[in-house]
Amino acid sequence: MHAPGPSLWLAKPELSDEAAAQLLDFLYDLLTAFENAYFDQLHRHYANCESSAESAPSSPHIEPDKDPF
Repeated sequence: MHAPGPSLWLAKPELSDEAAAQLLDFLYDLLTAFENAYFDQLHRHYANCESSAESAPSSPHIEPDKDPF
């Protein structure tokens, strides 16, 4: 089995401190705009994932202070 590679590789350009801060602010703004635009769909998707996980069979409950044998 091989080790997984990075999921996203980008060359790291040289940025000034100010440019790095401005880019970070832009990315936060982009993410916020994306979440606002797709909130209903994202909420629906994660609610469906959560309900699917709840309906999956669970492992037996083990009490940590009780001898299992």
